[in-house]
Amino acid sequence: MKKILLLLPCLIACLSLGAQTTHRESVLTEARYLKSIYRTDEAIEKLSALVRPESFDEGVFSELADCHFQSGDYEGAEGTYFMLSSRFPNSILYKIRLMQCYYRMKAYFQCVGTGRQILAMDQIPAVASYVGDAFRQMEMADSALCYYRQSLALKPENETVLSKAVNILITAEDYDGAVAICEPFLAEDPDNTVIAPLKGLALYRKGEYEPAIKVFQRQEDIGNDIYPIHYYLGQSYWKTKVMYRAEQELLTAWQIDSTDVNLAYSIAGVKMDAYQPFETEVKPWLDKAWEMIQPDAGTLSRIHQQYALGYYRKQNAWDKAIEHYKEAYRFNPKFISALSTIGYCYEQKKDYKQALQWYEKYMQVARPGSNGYDFVAKSITYLKSELFMEEP
Repeated sequence: MKKILLLLPCLIACLSLGAQTTHRESVLTEARYLKSIYRTDEAIEKLSALVRPESFDEGVFSELADCHFQSGDYEGAEGTYFMLSSRFPNSILYKIRLMQCYYRMKAYFQCVGTGRQILAMDQIPAVASYVGDAFRQMEMADSALCYYRQSLALKPENETVLSKAVNILITAEDYDGAVAICEPFLAEDPDNTVIAPLKGLALYRKGEYEPAIKVFQRQEDIGNDIYPIHYYLGQSYWKTKVMYRAEQELLTAWQIDSTDVNLAYSIAGVKMDAYQPFETEVKPWLDKAWEMIQPDAGTLSRIHQQYALGYYRKQNAWDKAIEHYKEAYRFNPKFISALSTIGYCYEQKKDYKQALQWYEKYMQVARPGSNGYDFVAKSITYLKSELFMEEP
């Protein structure tokens, strides 16, 4: 009996510990279920009841951190994951979660630091990509590209990471680099609808329009019926003077997105270069562009140039041409050929005094010896003789 009495406290302690363990597991199970159905507030409330100041329960804190993260409370999740990562420095899981919290909190510098710690422990492609994304958010493109390349070296087939890398190279005008980084991927998946168009864009920006056409045309042939395919295919055909195809593709792009002022301007330009009737074919598209235009001086100047050229070619609309050339020059003072063209328009109107004034303005900024300079010099000589003859 005495032995039983001595063992009784131990038995009670064991039973109590067992009950606590059973209760803990029950609460964790319920909390995980609540978290799975997105009732995270209730899950956090139940888990918080298990927290004891005298002990550190890793399982409870891990579930709490996950609940905070799932509910979008990244600051709460970051604090808990930071504590877990500090206590368990060899846990890659906690460091990854901490890195993700930093990224969502836009604490990109801390995200990079934590990502680098993880990569020192294990070369994980997704982590390298995260670090690249953080650098990109900090507008540090070279560093972002370095980590995207590291991620691709570990997982070459990741088209999302590759597309980010290619976009950085295109933005940096490294078109050869953009094409080169696409090639290994496209060797395995030549018709990929994400990477192939980016290669086409790099070729287009590089001025290699025929290869770009092949890429974009193939994408169209396999059914990639999106705006950029038609837009850049149309632009490439325009550059190679295949006007009917350029117009066809650009008009198809317009059916997909009729909000791009550059597209409206391009359609007008193609029609102009194809010598279609100005009033019925070209001008309506210039009008669309004009209605859509934002106050950007360069674009406004180009639109006025197209208006002016259309009226100039009509031969009997010199006043309209003069009006638009003046506006084109006002928005872009580097467009000095407008000055000589305005002079020529006045000359055709027999308004020799105005023609002479504009020719002389041109001569003040033109390059001596250029074709335009020599032409205007001869015109000035002619006009001065005509005006002399008109004097009483």
